[in-house]
Amino acid sequence: NNAGIAGPSMPLWEYPVAEWRRVVDVDLVGMFHVTRAIVPVMLRRPWGRIVNVASVAGKEGNPNMSAYSAAKAGVIALTKSLGKELAAHGILVNCITPATVATEILKQFSAEQMRANTAKIPLGRPGTVEENANLIAWLCSPDCSFSTAATFDISGGRCTY
Repeated sequence: NNAGIAGPSMPLWEYPVAEWRRVVDVDLVGMFHVTRAIVPVMLRRPWGRIVNVASVAGKEGNPNMSAYSAAKAGVIALTKSLGKELAAHGILVNCITPATVATEILKQFSAEQMRANTAKIPLGRPGTVEENANLIAWLCSPDCSFSTAATFDISGGRCTY
């Protein structure tokens, strides 16, 4: 379950309300709609795996990215709540919190933002799509059988909590 737009980079007090809503609608409300549609199907099985893609921004907050940070924090809270709701039904819900990942969304970041984000990663580079996909594949597998409502960092050492 992955949706994300970065939105503008500016202080909160200058942030256009319409842009704030757009970022939250895509990054958080979009996940709500997809999850709301699929859970009844999973309940009939009863088995399922939901993996939401949040961000380290949802844990730490990124300066000048208040809408994105708030929306991704909402994804983490949604994961925890839904994971507990569905635990007794054989449906596990977890999320990953990537640091910077080499994807198209990086085109929305300024060069200054990219330098600042990469400087926070002890491994010194953005993550790859494949690294994130491997973690998601495990979270979706039967091998992941005792983790729900959890947040898995994939941050190159940026997040150690």
